[in-house]
Amino acid sequence: MEFDLAHALAILERTPTVLRALLAGLPDAWTVPNEGGESWSATDVVGHLIDGEEADWIPRLEIVLEQGENRTFRPFDRTRHETEQRGVSLADRLDRFERLRRENLTRLTELRITSEQLLFEAEHPAFGTVTGRQLLATWVVHDLGHLAQISRVMAKQYRDEVGPWQEYLSVLHR
Repeated sequence: MEFDLAHALAILERTPTVLRALLAGLPDAWTVPNEGGESWSATDVVGHLIDGEEADWIPRLEIVLEQGENRTFRPFDRTRHETEQRGVSLADRLDRFERLRRENLTRLTELRITSEQLLFEAEHPAFGTVTGRQLLATWVVHDLGHLAQISRVMAKQYRDEVGPWQEYLSVLHR
């Protein structure tokens, strides 16, 4: 599918509602475990999404649109939530994410981005030249990827309980 801002907004607007429906009020047994090692729990993922709202999507889009002298993105600390949000409850994280996303989508709408502006470029510290269109498409896919990740991590809590059906539950093998 070709990028369409209205289609992107349709996903970006729903993510906070989907997260709240999936996670709010669940016992920690569902939201705190991860997949082992340095992997993330559902609570961690929400923290990471907050970091993206604060330091990634809109700040980087504004760099693209300004087309100023320095069009290089600052590196994004993908693990900032591990220290910045330590001890913050999942309920508070969900509230904060919802507020930040609402503010960012309001800002995105206020920018009234044209098709031409979507092609404006900036420099990513790892990938090199990227466009505004690629950045916004990535925001959507990033949300969807983390929603899938949360579901996978939660499903794996019952990996040993499903018995022989494990063979047919592909989510348990990713």
